[in-house]
Amino acid sequence: EDEPFSTSTIRAGNVVLVPLRVRGAIPDGEVLAVNVAHEGGDSSLRIAEGERLTFSASNAGVAALIAVRLDPKLDRTTNATFRARSGNIPLAWSITFMVLTGLFILFVVWHRAVLPHPADDRPTADATAAAVLREFGETFVSFFRKPGIGIALAFLLLFRFAEAQLVKLASPFLLDSVDVGGLALTTGEVGFVYGTVGIVALTVGGLLGGFLAARDGLKHWLWWMVIAINLPNAVYIYLSFATPDSFWAVNAAVAVEQFGYGFGFTAYLLYMIYVSDGPHKTAHYAICTGFMALGMMIPGMFSGWLQDLIGYRHFFVWVLIATVPGFVVSGMIPLDPAFGRKEAASD
Repeated sequence: EDEPFSTSTIRAGNVVLVPLRVRGAIPDGEVLAVNVAHEGGDSSLRIAEGERLTFSASNAGVAALIAVRLDPKLDRTTNATFRARSGNIPLAWSITFMVLTGLFILFVVWHRAVLPHPADDRPTADATAAAVLREFGETFVSFFRKPGIGIALAFLLLFRFAEAQLVKLASPFLLDSVDVGGLALTTGEVGFVYGTVGIVALTVGGLLGGFLAARDGLKHWLWWMVIAINLPNAVYIYLSFATPDSFWAVNAAVAVEQFGYGFGFTAYLLYMIYVSDGPHKTAHYAICTGFMALGMMIPGMFSGWLQDLIGYRHFFVWVLIATVPGFVVSGMIPLDPAFGRKEAASD
């Protein structure tokens, strides 16, 4: 129930203070919890303090202040809707977790009935602690004994060497002011660019990559995917030098980059499956995902420092140069021409 109501707001810089108080009395010993949330409109207006308020008999008549922060780059009229709700918080959480529990039970039943069960997916005869540890060690060591594992690890670490640096600075670039080389978009605009346009383009690119790889095999499309994940990074060079005023130009550029990323990342995922094939494929795929995370983490550790040193324009030029290792390792990995094709997988 929407009990609190607001009085006139107070503006201080880019922060608006909204007083709220409770209608009616609160019985002694009871606490009324009020949650305030952004429900619609421009996300450039967001709550800085006061998302959760508590009222009791002692402060029922006292207005509580909610601080709403406005993006300082806003230069137009905008609006947002915030709603304050109160109720039985413990009951609400109980219902939430009961619903989640029920969903997980349904997922277990569904997966048990639908997911395939490979013939070699069965428990080992010796399940003692010593046997489990020995098996774990053998599984880990066998991964690094795979033929060509050195080139495979180089591919996992370097294929996204450029993208790993770009992804850390893309949003700050869009948000930063023009005087430091950014595009000065509002947080709401950046949310739309990446949260809507970028997600759609990424999804379409990934679906297209999966469809083509299933039709013709990974090797047939490998170089197109390498190009797709690397060369569209050049759109940020354009954005940093041209600093276009058109919001749609920014959306188009990010859509191109995200589509290329989605299309090219298909090669990375399929190659992890290729490397993991054989005994212990599930554990070996998990090891591959660890190297995938490492390949994103290490370049991201120095990307911010590098951008501070050379600025956005030269940083994005460097990102394009940093695509070279990805091209080099892609040309060195061995691949079965039939791998990835749907017909081959069904044989």
